[in-house]
Amino acid sequence: MKKFEKATFAGGCFWCMVKPFDQWDGVESVISGYTGGNTENPIYEEVKTGTTGHFESVEITYEPEKISYQQILDLYWPQIDPTDDGGQFHDRGSQYRTAIFYHNDEQKQLALDSLKKVADSGRFKKEIVTQILPATTFYPAEEYHQDFYKKNEDEYLEDREKSGRDQFIEEHWEQTK
Repeated sequence: MKKFEKATFAGGCFWCMVKPFDQWDGVESVISGYTGGNTENPIYEEVKTGTTGHFESVEITYEPEKISYQQILDLYWPQIDPTDDGGQFHDRGSQYRTAIFYHNDEQKQLALDSLKKVADSGRFKKEIVTQILPATTFYPAEEYHQDFYKKNEDEYLEDREKSGRDQFIEEHWEQTK
């Protein structure tokens, strides 16, 4: 019988955070949604105001026998600017900040260790501000946000291009692979 676990990450606009995880063997699902805030059953129109305390995030269901939490963490970091506490790329506001939401003590320790590794890498001149937080209730986003990169490929690619995300990734992450 397959055993599944959850990993939850905030990395700016959730549209851009699904595809990097969705394509790996052992990843069962990647759901766009909201977590970390104080509004029950939030909707996009509320979250985008930045007043709910929620982060746009993704909840990944994975099979640890096929892909480890460490491997998922290693996929997460190169998707973000961990030094920006005002949002991510062209998406500004508290709802677009970065965070790793841990589901158990092992995930917490691995997340803290990975943050230290990024901070100690010398890759960034500014302080790492990505938060490590306990997972709270995850609220799936509206259906039209799910698998956006598949359902709206042109809009997805256009938004990524405008955002500056890919240029940042290339400049800060890919140069030292």
